[in-house]
Amino acid sequence: MASYAAVLLAISLLILWTSPAQGGSNDAEDCCLSVTLHPIPGNIVRAFRYLLIKDGCRVPAVVFTTKRGRQLCAPPDQPWVYRIIQRLQRKSAKASPPSSALPPL
Repeated sequence: MASYAAVLLAISLLILWTSPAQGGSNDAEDCCLSVTLHPIPGNIVRAFRYLLIKDGCRVPAVVFTTKRGRQLCAPPDQPWVYRIIQRLQRKSAKASPPSSALPPL
């Protein structure tokens, strides 16, 4: 009987441990645990997103996605992070045509 209770407890804990977090927009898996203080080369970055304390993360960060698909966490208050974001935004603005260039429907 005691072994049955132990197995049931172990299964319950396993289910709770593997179930997604309830509430909030970010799961703990989406947050950075730390950020790199070493500058990331801007030419390897293809995208970025913010993870902030107001989103439920303990460490505010900018997550850069590299061309190879890796995600690197960086501090949002560093000048080199700002420069990479500005470059990505300029590149994105050049890639999307202005709305006035579209033909009328």
